[in-house]
Amino acid sequence: MKIAVLSDIHGNMEALEAVLKDITKREIKDIYICGDLAMAGSEPAKTIDFIRNELEKKFNLNIIQGNTDEMIAKLPVDKNSEMAKKNMIMTNALEYAQKVLNYEQKNFLASLPVKKSINLDKINILLVHGSPRRNNEDIMPAESVEKIREMISETTEDVIFCGHTHLPAGYQVDKQTVVNVGSVGRPFSQEPKACYAILNYPDKNKNEYEIEHIFIDYDYKTAAKKLEKLPFNGADKLARMLEKATSRYPV
Repeated sequence: MKIAVLSDIHGNMEALEAVLKDITKREIKDIYICGDLAMAGSEPAKTIDFIRNELEKKFNLNIIQGNTDEMIAKLPVDKNSEMAKKNMIMTNALEYAQKVLNYEQKNFLASLPVKKSINLDKINILLVHGSPRRNNEDIMPAESVEKIREMISETTEDVIFCGHTHLPAGYQVDKQTVVNVGSVGRPFSQEPKACYAILNYPDKNKNEYEIEHIFIDYDYKTAAKKLEKLPFNGADKLARMLEKATSRYPV
């Protein structure tokens, strides 16, 4: 059994379609998504509809809510908020997403669980967005094992998948495996490649598995051109981050 684990699609259909092409080529039927489906990308509405209508027909899906999904569904835009003071561009992206998504699309995001535990015979998997504690807590590369242990101290699952930072990472903490699967639609790694992970679980009678990060070339130039044309201030800077992510947030 093989499972594809995705996160942080962020409304980037070019990246999502390239990843799905690779998943289909590998004959994988199960997909887990760790949230952040729409915000800060060129096609938030199309991406949500594609996931709801097309992916659900072709794959067995398990999807949880990311922090930006929660923001779209629940957070009123306030240009004087602390979020706006820290990063007005992301506030503008939130406002745009809330304008273009309809009630059903927002309700879909609001209805997603914040985390999900899944049993696969001999192993148990936990899907979170940031960490098991908070959907906006970072699990970054080169964290200390002690810090990761503290973050997952209330969990019992064998494997914990997360995203949020857009940077792939992996940890073995005692008997638990923690994997940040990176980002499909807004990768912050050195090359502008979409990233996801594959869980290979060959024997359901054994607690043995392998996890691999997969990096996929996609048409990021087209994705960037679409994004820079969106009608909000800072869309061009978000577009440049698809070509070269020099910082975590647009400046």
